[in-house]
Amino acid sequence: MTDALIIIDMQQGAFGEGPPKHDAAGLIGRLNKLADAVRARGGAVVFIQHDGPPGDPFHPDQPGWKLVEDLGPHPADTVIRKKSCDAFLETSLEEFLRLRSIDRLIITGWATDYCVDTTVRSALARGYPTVVPSDGHTAANRPHLPAEKIIEHHNAIWTDFIAPRGPAVVCSVADVIHQNAALPDRHPRA
Repeated sequence: MTDALIIIDMQQGAFGEGPPKHDAAGLIGRLNKLADAVRARGGAVVFIQHDGPPGDPFHPDQPGWKLVEDLGPHPADTVIRKKSCDAFLETSLEEFLRLRSIDRLIITGWATDYCVDTTVRSALARGYPTVVPSDGHTAANRPHLPAEKIIEHHNAIWTDFIAPRGPAVVCSVADVIHQNAALPDRHPRA
């Protein structure tokens, strides 16, 4: 099975001056370890970067567009740019996955309740077996809900999400790294 690790919107504009992201430093460390493990197994690492409109901190001409400093792509990794919450919508992601014969997606990054959630749902709707590390995504506190509860809620939703190939597998980054062969492939991609 060939995996693609999808790392969404881990950009300086999200982790700079705004509200703090839940366990940001821990998340970056875990994502680096996970990326190394996926590369070592011959999988692909894909960094998704959001392109905001002019004047937005995520505009490609702004410093906030760059990846966070402690997380960086290797030369063989791929960067795909997006303009919406869905990393598939009007991007080259699906074509890249098809050309690389990717069998399973591991979806991580920021923000749990926006871009990560939308991309998980989009991947499942497209029939990709999908793994979401429970500690591989983050959010900031919202006025109505703390970040920890946002993360907990989405982890629960994804494990019970009705989709053509079944719900996502939600487990820890450590489980993805150390027990990859044991992760269930509930419904192989047709």
